[in-house]
Amino acid sequence: MTEVGMRRCSLLTMAFTSVLLFICSIYSCYAQVPLLMWTSDGSSMPHLAEAAAGHTVSGGQLVSYLRSALSTAPHNVLIFLQDQLSIEDFTMYGGVFGNKQDSAFLNIESALQTSSSPLVLSALDWTASHSVLDLFQKELSVSAVHIDTNTLNEMKLNNTQPSLLAVRLLYTAGSQSKEMLLKNDMIIGEVLDMFKSQDMPYTAVYTGLKPSRIIEDTPVMAGFSMGRSLLQTPPPQSEKPPLVFNDTAGQPCIMLWADTLLAAYDGNQADLASNIFNSTPDTTGSFCNETVSRLVLNYRNILNLQSLQLIFSMSKIFFPVSARNWTVMDQVVLEYDGQRAMFNASAGINTPAEYSFRCQNVSSAQSPLLVPRNATDNATKWTLIFTDFQIQSFSVTGDSFAFASDCAGFFSAGIWMGLVISLLMLLILTYGLHMIMQLRTMDRFDDPKGPAISVPLSE
Repeated sequence: MTEVGMRRCSLLTMAFTSVLLFICSIYSCYAQVPLLMWTSDGSSMPHLAEAAAGHTVSGGQLVSYLRSALSTAPHNVLIFLQDQLSIEDFTMYGGVFGNKQDSAFLNIESALQTSSSPLVLSALDWTASHSVLDLFQKELSVSAVHIDTNTLNEMKLNNTQPSLLAVRLLYTAGSQSKEMLLKNDMIIGEVLDMFKSQDMPYTAVYTGLKPSRIIEDTPVMAGFSMGRSLLQTPPPQSEKPPLVFNDTAGQPCIMLWADTLLAAYDGNQADLASNIFNSTPDTTGSFCNETVSRLVLNYRNILNLQSLQLIFSMSKIFFPVSARNWTVMDQVVLEYDGQRAMFNASAGINTPAEYSFRCQNVSSAQSPLLVPRNATDNATKWTLIFTDFQIQSFSVTGDSFAFASDCAGFFSAGIWMGLVISLLMLLILTYGLHMIMQLRTMDRFDDPKGPAISVPLSE
């Protein structure tokens, strides 16, 4: 009886432990963005209790925070809205480990240190971050003014009435993240210096429109729910449709999609993809046939230029070695105010003619796929960074891309590391087996009762 009771107790303990481990292993995906709020030196806002660790601040709680802050804080509000931002950006690129000089947020950190009572919300529901601008407009009863960093010196502020200024900041994922964050921090520093030079108190807010990183943990037992849930299909995520250019017969012949088409020139930068996917872009000058395609995107009054054309020139070439047609991007050309900048792209941007070309990062800066035509070309003055770039200029059928040929090579850095380590371990194993096979047993033994063994030196 005692043994049966002990077994039951053991089974109950194991079951309880399994349930506890299962509960601890369930995590959900939270899309969160951080929000920083501070005032100028000499101004203050009420001391606001920060949210508890692990708590996500909702839109209603954000309204309460903002109303409390504006009760005493200056009503000259600066809002820095970055396209993407996560708390991991601060831990990766901020001076959190004592290396302050290597931080990508020097101006922001300095402003937070001089502020008497800054507010830091590390986990704000990213859907609420979209309404930050509207909330301030409602509380201040003023309209937001989107300012351009190139005209900061010409701005004159009025301290007699509230003002709401919004600055849009870009973000690039990947290896250029720190460089882009450094540029954004410099822009923030320039705007804050402009307020200081005019002796104007301010309240500043820095947040993102969506997270740059989303960490998703999968439960151990997929498909098992710990509670009741509605049997409702989640709403589909809205995604920008690709740009489609039709030929003279009305059939699609060129398709383009990109998350960002970032262009930088003479200290200015702009995302050329912001207005071409959700609207009808100007593609005057584009054409396509069986062997040559040319996509032209026309812009006006951008990057302090009166006119700008982004041109993708592609051709279909037959290669006898592979016995098939290939799509090769010959050039990416920028024509602006009577000048031309030409990048060669044929070495890195090519794909079988039946496929589309896709690459996470097409850049002229780091690991460039876009190379200036020569050292004296105007292309050396430009920096192009295309993220999540996909294009198809031949064999287009319907409104969707064909199978994508990715620019990433098969032998990545991880694969090479695995191959080298495996080869090294194989060499060590071979050497060990060789040494074991060379072992020889003794063929002579010393008998204490017999005569001593004499081994000649010649042996």
